[in-house]
Amino acid sequence: MFKKFAIIVLLGCLSLLQASDSTRVKVILDMKAKSDLVPKYMVFLEENLPNVRGFEGCKSVEVYFNEETKEMAIDEIWASKAHHQNYIKFITENGVMKQLVSFLEKEPMVRYYNILEL
Repeated sequence: MFKKFAIIVLLGCLSLLQASDSTRVKVILDMKAKSDLVPKYMVFLEENLPNVRGFEGCKSVEVYFNEETKEMAIDEIWASKAHHQNYIKFITENGVMKQLVSFLEKEPMVRYYNILEL
C-alpha cells in the first residue's frame, strides 16, 4: 500500500513540474542604474510601470532599489514565460527597451522561475 501511495504522490509531483512550463512564472530582473541618471530613471519607471502591469499576462510587478549601490530588482509574476517574452518583444520593437537600457550600466539580467504548487 505504501509503495502504491508513494508512486501516486511522485507522479502527482511530476505532473506539477511538467504543468509549470505553461503556468505562472516569476521573472526577476536585476539591473544597476547609472548614478547620474537615477532621478530621470525613476521618472521613466513611474511613467512606464503602468504599461507593464496592464500588459496581457502580467499579474504583478514590485520594484526594489538599493540607494547605496544603485542596484534594482524588479520582481514580476506573469501568466507564462511566453507572455513575458511577448512583452519583451513589444518593448524592444517600440523603443522602450532601448530607453530603459540607456539608464543602466549594462542590460538587465532576466531570470525565469517556475512557480511550483508544492
